[in-house]
Amino acid sequence: MTDLSLLPFLDRLADAASEAIMPHFRSLDSIENKATTGFDPVTVADRAAEAAIRALITAEFPEHGIMGEEYGSERLDAEKVWVLDPIDGTRAFISGLPVWGTLIGLLSGGTPTLGMMAQPFTGERYAGDGVSARYTGPGGARALATRSCDHLSKATLFTTTPALFQGAEREAYERVERQVRLVRYGCDCYAYCMVAAGYVDAVIETGLHAYDIVALIPVIEGAGGRVTNWEGGPAAAGGRVVASGDRHLHDIILETLNR
Repeated sequence: MTDLSLLPFLDRLADAASEAIMPHFRSLDSIENKATTGFDPVTVADRAAEAAIRALITAEFPEHGIMGEEYGSERLDAEKVWVLDPIDGTRAFISGLPVWGTLIGLLSGGTPTLGMMAQPFTGERYAGDGVSARYTGPGGARALATRSCDHLSKATLFTTTPALFQGAEREAYERVERQVRLVRYGCDCYAYCMVAAGYVDAVIETGLHAYDIVALIPVIEGAGGRVTNWEGGPAAAGGRVVASGDRHLHDIILETLNR
């Protein structure tokens, strides 16, 4: 079975996650804090969604590996490893904001080859295979394509919050932010999908985990964009990440960050 033939399976996984999540959105479910310092929320919806996805994967492809935010990793030495974030943007989720999503990615030989962001409240799905990308939702099905942007002065930039960056990273990020036309904060995975859809030009972040980014790489790259770490290397492991819709703009951002 080729990775491309697994695209319908992504929809099945997203359906299972949606069924587990939606009864809890904008409800009064209890919220737990996973962090020993600070605040890292998790809800019953996060855990139920990941459990539902993992059960389907294990039933259909018991030889595949799984890496998930809530229930850890298994069979990471497998050729194909699913990388899951059941609710990327839990802070938005518990605040009632619809800018969270379920991230489902597939690594083949360590390379992101399939990915989907599903937003069950809006009914939107953004999926890609690194070569092409597609949107389905209320606006109708269509191919995704990033937009051209040849200069920072024309760019729209997103990050979750400038508070992500400390010390030299903060200085590097601010060198970029000072030059862009528009900067907005928040939106987590949704911001990356807006890059793929051609509404946003770049996202810069740090401190990401693999499950925060693997699913989004095939979507953005399939739409014509680029995703790397700050040094221009692979971003699948997370850490410091830049996603851009225009490859020339991406080079400008990397040069500015590393100046």
